[in-house]
Amino acid sequence: MTRIKKQGLKGVYPATICPLDRDLKINENELASHISGLDQISGVNGFLINGHAGENSLLTRDEKRRVTEISRNSVSDDTVLICGVNSESTSQAAIHAKDAALAGADAILVFPPNSWAMSVSPEMVVSHHDAIINAVDLPIVLYQAPHFLGPMAYSHEVISTLIAIPRVIGIKEGSWEVSAYEGNRRLVKTLDPSVAVMASGDEHLLTTFILGSEGSIVSLAIIIPEVIIALEEAIRRDDLAAALEAHNIIYPLAKAIYGTDPGNLATARLKTCLKLLGRLECDAMRLPIGPLSDDEVVKLRQALSESGILENDTDQMISA
Repeated sequence: MTRIKKQGLKGVYPATICPLDRDLKINENELASHISGLDQISGVNGFLINGHAGENSLLTRDEKRRVTEISRNSVSDDTVLICGVNSESTSQAAIHAKDAALAGADAILVFPPNSWAMSVSPEMVVSHHDAIINAVDLPIVLYQAPHFLGPMAYSHEVISTLIAIPRVIGIKEGSWEVSAYEGNRRLVKTLDPSVAVMASGDEHLLTTFILGSEGSIVSLAIIIPEVIIALEEAIRRDDLAAALEAHNIIYPLAKAIYGTDPGNLATARLKTCLKLLGRLECDAMRLPIGPLSDDEVVKLRQALSESGILENDTDQMISA
């Protein structure tokens, strides 16, 4: 029985990483610690596992299933696990969704295949989602890709069709552009108010929370979960001063991790930040993402210091 009900997707969902050892195998102990530590934080309602931050495109089928199993065994009974499914093949995506369901996932987040950045028809998008939905008896979360990725970022026509599919309960809104976020949210809420719009642009959380959201699914919440939670709570109680305080902690990190070219180093930067904070032993990445340069590491250390979290606990830096 899934832990998510039709209107139950809300709050903060950290998008987790997948720790590797120096041999580039999954470090299962560190993965369990990574998940269980975050799960103990009040305000964390669940997780996105096997997402982009979890290196879903670089893991094998068995590894993805194992990540889900470890995650389920590392959290409390009421913690929601949303499992990302990302495959160029629709048939393989459906198989991976079945694996996730059997391993303990509560919902499936469907990522668009990377090839869609070149070209894709609305019919292809719908058939891909239909195949996954028909493969599992779980709620489905859509993914709205950044606006600069062309057809991977769904049009209003495609969004309207997708949210009408049974068991679609939410959308991870990652347009990475504020006006696009607002337009998509207004569309979704007009067509089906029960579908949750979850903020996903780490640099724009303040603005998107003000515009409205049911919560967030962001990887920055693995580094500063308390701050992300504090930001959301401040907006809900109309406390702009507290929201700005949280935003000023978030901003330097968001710019260093996501707002610096090349953007595909974001996951490597997340891992290095966790290592600098003493929360991760090894920040190894599989090719084609190799080790970060010394200059990158220096910039991340500076961002952590500017945010005030390198030497201090985050719960001491935000207003009660």
